[in-house]
Amino acid sequence: MRWLLPAVAILAWLVIGGVGGPLIGQLASVQSNSQTSYLPGSAESTRAAELQKQFADSDTVPAVLVADRADDQPVAGADAEYLRSLSEWATGPGAVAQRGSPPITSDDGQAIEMVLPVDAADTADSVDALRTHISTTAPDGLRVLVSGPAGQAADLGVAFSGIDGLLLGVAGAVVFVILVIVYRSPLLPIFVLLSAVFALAGAGAVVYLLATSDVVTLNGQSQGILFILVFGAATDYALLLVSRFREELHLDGRRVPAVLRAWRGVLAPVAASAGTVILGVLCLMLSELNSNRSLGPIAAIGIAAAFAASMTFLPAVLALTGRAAFWPLRPAITGRSVRDAEDASGSERTGLWWTIARKVDAHHTAVWVVSALVLAVCAAFTPQLKASGIPQSDFFLTEVDSVDGQSVLSEHFPGGSGSPVLIFARQDAAAQVVDQVREVPGVAPGVSPVTQSGAPGGPPKVVDGRVQIQATLQSAADSGAAESAVRGIRDAVHAIPGADAVVGGTTATQLDTQDTAARDRNVVIPAVLVVVLAVLMLLLRAVVAPVLLLATVVLSYAATLGVGALVFNHVFHFPGADPTVPLFAFVFLVALGVDYNIFLMTRVREESARHGTREGVRRGLAVTGGVITSAGIVLAATFGALAVIPLIFLAQVAFLVAFGVLLDTIIVRSALVPALTLQIGDRVWWPSKLGRGGAGAHDDSPAAPGESARLQDS
Repeated sequence: MRWLLPAVAILAWLVIGGVGGPLIGQLASVQSNSQTSYLPGSAESTRAAELQKQFADSDTVPAVLVADRADDQPVAGADAEYLRSLSEWATGPGAVAQRGSPPITSDDGQAIEMVLPVDAADTADSVDALRTHISTTAPDGLRVLVSGPAGQAADLGVAFSGIDGLLLGVAGAVVFVILVIVYRSPLLPIFVLLSAVFALAGAGAVVYLLATSDVVTLNGQSQGILFILVFGAATDYALLLVSRFREELHLDGRRVPAVLRAWRGVLAPVAASAGTVILGVLCLMLSELNSNRSLGPIAAIGIAAAFAASMTFLPAVLALTGRAAFWPLRPAITGRSVRDAEDASGSERTGLWWTIARKVDAHHTAVWVVSALVLAVCAAFTPQLKASGIPQSDFFLTEVDSVDGQSVLSEHFPGGSGSPVLIFARQDAAAQVVDQVREVPGVAPGVSPVTQSGAPGGPPKVVDGRVQIQATLQSAADSGAAESAVRGIRDAVHAIPGADAVVGGTTATQLDTQDTAARDRNVVIPAVLVVVLAVLMLLLRAVVAPVLLLATVVLSYAATLGVGALVFNHVFHFPGADPTVPLFAFVFLVALGVDYNIFLMTRVREESARHGTREGVRRGLAVTGGVITSAGIVLAATFGALAVIPLIFLAQVAFLVAFGVLLDTIIVRSALVPALTLQIGDRVWWPSKLGRGGAGAHDDSPAAPGESARLQDS
């Protein structure tokens, strides 16, 4: 059985990897990256998008083609004819689009614009084919850019295409290097990475099946976060198990008993850690943004898969390999565990973390005061974080056609050209709606209903008693001024009796996304705090310690936002941040930051039952210091890998989570929490029996055998 059970576990995960591995590569085919898919059905822009489908012959997305020449040279009639030919090409054999609008030359004669509707179901491929055709046929000196909603969707697809290869490659390489440094062994890093890969295969298969069944909505950012979470969590859990396994091997070197003792020793804290993160991310289901709500179960599936692989596949591998897994530095067989050796004598209490533990103990008041002040000073800069939203043209960290095209449009045409505001109203109120919209500041001339023929001046097209009215904004469609204009349009048309007006379009969608994200912060953050606090109370069987841990993690989160504000504003010069960035950072930092405090405090509680709170803190910090620090570095490095995807949202989340994890690992877990626990003493375990005058919270000597047994029972 010692050979059979591990072999069966390994075989089972090989099957999971064989089935799930290919499905990971197919996740991109079930992504939905359109901004309207992020919004709930109750959003006004979502209702407008549904109404728009009734007025369109098919489901299309507008691609805005804009052409100009270098050195401010005017465009010519031949250039306009070339754009007209693109409409003929796009609607010919193997069509990638429907016939577009006639080309329009700007008033200054330096640019030409044309709107070309492309198939919504195949936007990325259509835009790619269009750009490829332009690159080989455009006249010399004429630059033609594909922008608008279709161009941006295609550019987002290109950015997310690096998830399967580049992101996984960078994350895997970073984790491997760190693990080689930690273990000084070539075998263990391979075993740990295999565990993470199998976990990813299992999670990817489940997410693929749910996405194809329309149970969850998968987008590029959710897929990237899933990959990073699985890699980071699986590696963290593996580090804890392997560290405990190495401790147990010192006893007699027997593989299976050592694995079983290590597994039993880490199961509770790892399960609590995984459960905390799962419950924390599931709070995202309270969000009204579809993208956030779907990320909750997707991330939970990833964490569950990481836990399952780390607690089944990795123990099986260790049971078969034993001390050989640590080759060439195999653990010595001493006949007693590390803990037994420390209980018998203090001679083994050497090394960096024992030194840190003694320093924290000796100066605990100064340590917690100074570390809390440092965090508070950093947190003071949090109001400088500009998280009210950013223009869609600032989503990308690299130059892309859609952004360059929008810049040309804004320079030579009304800023909202190609991305009009769409107003749907009752037919008998249409004239009044048009008049009211024309009076709104920021609306360009030319507000009019869509006609049956598509030509200006004809009878309006009526569907179910409604007409569609289009308005072009003077400012860029993704700008703050455009959002203000849309708010003005909504105020104006909603006040018209009987109009039953609905306002949508690109700007309205962006506005609704930002408003919904702001609402989500006020709902999800309190829910996460309540869930995490409840888990900590159940795990530690105390009230004071969980409140203490949660307060320190929240302070660390605020400090992270403060530092992030300074870095984003003055180092990277980002234009701002999406409203969901602080929310994502909070969910991951609180859930993951509590992880390390769980690893620490469960060991402190275990040691306190044997030796009293003061000695328990010292032992807990010393014994877990190395492994938790390694785990924090690994998780920070894996989240940092998100920055290889050239999107400002993922870069900001990557920085905040990576920095916040390191802050939790180095300051909160290593200094603030141990020092505060020492300051509070036995009362930190209230109301459990462990906190009622246990074995000397301020006594350096180990507990007497009888007292130790009593505390262990409690």
